[in-house]
Amino acid sequence: MEIADLLTPRSILAQLRVINKKGALQEIARRGASMTGVAERRIYEALAERERVGTTGIGEGIAVPHGKIAELSGLFGVFARLDRPIAFGAVDDQPVDLVFALLTPEAAGAEHLRALALVSRLLRDQAICQKLRGTDNADALFAILTDRSESHAV
Repeated sequence: MEIADLLTPRSILAQLRVINKKGALQEIARRGASMTGVAERRIYEALAERERVGTTGIGEGIAVPHGKIAELSGLFGVFARLDRPIAFGAVDDQPVDLVFALLTPEAAGAEHLRALALVSRLLRDQAICQKLRGTDNADALFAILTDRSESHAV
C-alpha cells in the first residue's frame, strides 16, 4: 500500500480556511462525500465519533482523523493544509495545520491499521512536513505526498 492508493488530486484541500476542529472535519467530510458517494453527514459523524474517543491530533501540527464507514467500498484519504493553524486538542497542545483524514470500510481491520501506520510514518518525516507547509498549491501537495522516492510503503 502506498499513499497514492489513498489519495487522488481531488483529495487535496490546499488552503482550507476554518476556525476550529468541527469546521475542518465538516469540510473534510464534504470533500470525502464528493469522492465516495457516501453522505457528508455520515462521514462527519464517523470522524467526530472517533474524536470523542480521543484526539487524533498526533502532535507537531499534525492530525490524522479517521473513521470506519460501512458504506465504503475501499480506503480513501483527504489531505488538508490549513491556511491557519487551529486548536485540535492535540497530544502536545499545539495547533494543527496539516490534516490527513482516512476513511475506511468497517470490515477493514488490518488494512485500516496499515493505512494509519503509513500516513503516520509519512507525516512524522519533518522534511516532508516542511515541504507541505511551504506550498499552498494542490498539485504540489499531491506530488509531495505521493512521491515514491520517499520510502513509506508498508
